[in-house]
Amino acid sequence: MSISDLTVNQWLLGIIGAFCMGLGKGGLPGLGNIAIWFYATAFGAKPSVGILLPVLICGDMVATIAYRRHADFKQVWRLMPWSMVGVVIGTLLFGWIPAEIFAAVIGGLLLAMTGLHFFRQWLMRKHAEDHVDPVPHKLWFFGSVGTLGGIATMLANAAGPIASFYFMAIKLPKLSFIGTTAWYFMLINVFKLPFQAAVNNLNLSSLKISLCFGAFAVAGGFIAPHIVKYIPQRAYNTVIWSLIIIASVSLIVG
Repeated sequence: MSISDLTVNQWLLGIIGAFCMGLGKGGLPGLGNIAIWFYATAFGAKPSVGILLPVLICGDMVATIAYRRHADFKQVWRLMPWSMVGVVIGTLLFGWIPAEIFAAVIGGLLLAMTGLHFFRQWLMRKHAEDHVDPVPHKLWFFGSVGTLGGIATMLANAAGPIASFYFMAIKLPKLSFIGTTAWYFMLINVFKLPFQAAVNNLNLSSLKISLCFGAFAVAGGFIAPHIVKYIPQRAYNTVIWSLIIIASVSLIVG
């Protein structure tokens, strides 16, 4: 597929999805998951993963610049080796899963990540701020989280809630949480590039398409910090996560 082959519908969905992805990277959580649905709908489930990846990296660049002083690289490097293993496992699964059920796989992962998000919220309400939980610092825990994150991000670019679950579990401060998450995804997404190319899901033609949409992700990333304070958080969360659930089910049922 080349740029000249894109339909009006694909342009619209690609632009809206990229802008949502940028807003998500810039401070409006949940919108990135909706972008996955836009791209799966526009380009097909499997091809959408490769097309969206460079768009993600464009958004990651904005986030890492904005929060460059707040990253906890100790936590980034703690997860990275395990996530790399997960990407390798995800690569094997990517080639094994039939194209005709891949949309359902993406939908299932999005639903699972949504469930993990609400489980994380429940844990935050249950435990007091001064509660010290040694489990997140144990090898089996962050190793499992990192590996699952690598698999999810290779298959569907959908590891956001997994990483957030870990960084919230170790109680990173707000700015450190945002900066650490930004750098983690920047590094793991760049690491994924040759693997997506290896499964014939990323090439020069698709990269040109991605970079066109990437400009809108950058715009969303710069705009997000300026509009976050004007959006009612409770209403926003209800609408966004409801849309994610609906989008996930639509991918599963076709």
